[in-house]
Order: sequence, then C-alpha cells, then structure tokens
Amino acid sequence: MELPRIIQGGMGVAVSNWKLANAVSRLGGLGVFSGTGLDLVFVRRLQDGDPGGHLRRVMRDFFDQGLVAQALEKFFIEGGRAPDQKYKSPGMHRVDAPRDLLRITVLANFCEARLAREGHKGVVGINLLEKIQLPNMASMYGAMLGGVSFVLMGAGIPSQIPGILDKLAQNESTCMRIPVDDPKGDGSVDVLFDPAALFDPLPPAPARPQFLAIISSFVLAQALQKRANGEINGWVVERHTAGGHNAPPRGAMRKNEIGEPIYGERDEMDFDKLRTLGLPFWLAGGAGKPEALRRALDLGGQGIQVGTAFAFCEDSGLLPEIRRAVLDRVVRGEASVYTDPVASPTGFPFKVVNHPGTMSEAEVYAERDRICDLGYLRSVYRKEDGTLGYRCASEPIDDYLKKGGLLEDTVGRKCLCNGLAASVGIGQPRKDGKRELPILTAGDDVVNLAPFFKDGSTSYTAEDVMRYLLAGELAPV
Repeated sequence: MELPRIIQGGMGVAVSNWKLANAVSRLGGLGVFSGTGLDLVFVRRLQDGDPGGHLRRVMRDFFDQGLVAQALEKFFIEGGRAPDQKYKSPGMHRVDAPRDLLRITVLANFCEARLAREGHKGVVGINLLEKIQLPNMASMYGAMLGGVSFVLMGAGIPSQIPGILDKLAQNESTCMRIPVDDPKGDGSVDVLFDPAALFDPLPPAPARPQFLAIISSFVLAQALQKRANGEINGWVVERHTAGGHNAPPRGAMRKNEIGEPIYGERDEMDFDKLRTLGLPFWLAGGAGKPEALRRALDLGGQGIQVGTAFAFCEDSGLLPEIRRAVLDRVVRGEASVYTDPVASPTGFPFKVVNHPGTMSEAEVYAERDRICDLGYLRSVYRKEDGTLGYRCASEPIDDYLKKGGLLEDTVGRKCLCNGLAASVGIGQPRKDGKRELPILTAGDDVVNLAPFFKDGSTSYTAEDVMRYLLAGELAPV
C-alpha cells in the first residue's frame, strides 16, 4: 500500500464524518472518520429521518439483516422527529455492556466506513481515543467489516490495540484490560469482546488494518514499541498545538497567566531518535501548511496530519451556522483557542474555541444543569461491596461525591459528550425546553485559516485544503 502524504484528522463527535473522510480519500489523502460516540451519532441520525437515505442504503450491505431490521424498527423515524422530541438512547457502555448496544456499535461503524469508502478506490481510516476504552473493540470490529485500512489512536497509551486488531481480523474473541479505581485491588479489569457472541453466523473475517499510534514524545513511542502486543505500523507525532485532547506537559504542571499549561523542550519530539525505530511518521499540530509538509519530508517523515483546516471546511460535520460564525470571527481577528487544563473529565488538557453562546463561556456553562446521560468519558471504580461503578467528574456533583469522587475534581469540568454532539446538530432537547449547547474544539491554527478564503468568501472545501497543502497537485482516486 502506498502511504499517503496527507492524513485528515479524526475530530470530535462526527466533525470528521464520512462525508469529510470520503472527500479527502477520493483526492488521494487518508480520509479519517471519528469513531467516538458513533453509536450515538448513528441512532440520532436515524431518528432525524436519515437525511439522504445514506444509512439505509449501506445497511443493505451489512451481513446481519436481522440487526438492520431491529435498528430501523427501534430508531428510524420517517421524516424525522419533532424538534423538541427527545432522542432515544442506544445505552451507556459498561464493562458488561448489553449485547444489543455492542451490536449497534458494530453496525454504526460499519456504515460510517462504507460511506467513507463509497465511490472511490482510496484508503480510509478510523480515529479513536484510548481514553474511551469501553466501546473501542466493537467500534474497530465494525469499521474493519466496513473496510477501513487504518486505525489511529491517541489520548493515552494504546499498547493493547495491535494485538486486538490481530484477533479481530480472525473473528476471534479478544479482551482489553482497563483501569479501575480500586485502592484495595490490582486496579484493572478485563473486558471481553467476542464476535461469535454477537453474531451467528459470523461474517467473513475482515482484513487487519494498519495501526498508527498518535504520540507526543519519543519516550512514549519507545514504550509503545516495547510493550505493544502486536505490530505498530507508524506514528502520528502530535504537538500540543493540535485540537481536542492534548498530552499533559511532561514534569510538574506549570501554567501561564491565563491558566493554560506551559509546554517546554521536554515536550518536543526528538526526531533523530524517532527515526531509529524504523517506522513511517506524520507531523501533526499546526501542520496545516505546505511548509509543514516540506519539513516533515526533510525530517525523514511520510507527511502530515491536518485537522483544523478540514474541521471548518464545507465537508465537515460542524453545523454550518457555527462554522460560518467562527470563520467570520477569524476574518475579524477575534478567533482564539484556550487550552483548558480541567474541562475534560479525562484529566487531559482540552482545546476549546472561545465562541459566544457556547460552553466556552463560563456564564453559559454555569446555567446548564449537570447531567451525565451519555457516559463515554466515565471512569470505572470499585464499590465497597466489590461491584463496579461508573462516575464522571462532569456529572451532578452530589452524585459524584456519593460515588467516592473528590470535590476538587469537579471544578471546571465540562460535559464534552453532550457539547460535542451539539456542535454537529444532534444535541439533546431537555425537559425545560432548552437544548444542549455546543462546545467547539480546534487547534491553535484556527486563527490561520485565511489562505482558504477567496473572493471575499469564508467558505471553502476539503479539495481547497488538499490543493493548498499539495501546491495544487492532486491525485484523485
């Protein structure tokens, strides 16, 4: 397989959707869709009437038509639900996740992969977060059934993923060890994923995709290569200027005058050492420009991963009105990004776009009733009776404290699950008549999108981004 020069980042909850991935892949790049919360996205799209009929079209190719019928019966609404009608939930992932939820997760990722691959001969990837472990095996299996060629994962140390991919490529059962807050125990538990327990008969075994680990330091790359239970096929070297979750600074946390983490020399990649590992790599984080591609090639790399420029193009999943409003602020010189050290319940710094009317504004978020009804960022803990429980630092504070959480861990935490879903138009209506408000994430490069604006317009496409990065030389497939 010829490796791509350009990887399009896997962003948010359906910001990097199948449409964006398809557009990039058909132009010779690696189009990547976000697998984060895709079961949620899938069932909400169905309840909104499956605009364009895309999901129903590719579901005809899924091997288990019984599951397809069940999904349509439970979630599809002809013409779409009423604007104030609450979405049905697919359920919340647990160590012992319901069989129906795992099956829906497989189907959702299959559909996204099929749509991303439709109409071209290019390659497609799925991006997942190591921090959101519980759905990941089902997500990868569904994406593999849909034909993805790459799995990309960061926001943690994904040492277990290569071996899991090996097992899934044989339709074999596999497991993932996840951390458990358990002062009296070993602090972990095994989560089993068995395709044969979900599907009878099994589908033909899918191809094993290449695995690209998203890293920030040589220390992490070296540790992964030593500890991984299977083959790693490459690195995406992501600097702290990238959007979404950032790796915390190495060493003691220091902050600048506005409370952002301070990164230093220890947080920069040692490329001389990285090259000794013998794997291809791509530069990411502030890489959305032709000179970044030239630098990557000069360093011996394969190319670059670009997120922010694609996130605000017409092909992304962001609500058009939000996208236009942010780009108007870019033109006026008012756009900015804050690296929030506490917004994410994961404990990782998280880039938040400062934008009026979104949860970036403290007073706006303060008006939101704390609720945790999606639960992708929940952590697992051991109760006094020995059973497992789930808690999130962004849930109602009293609930969190009753579960043994610490009050100081709740300060400044935001509900990323609901906020990111709202940014792509599938925010949950609430009983008080309000809707979940968006939270936007982007890299520091959001202020540098002017090269894509032409003839007084701030609207641009994924093709415009690809032409800019490759100096106009595209290789459509």
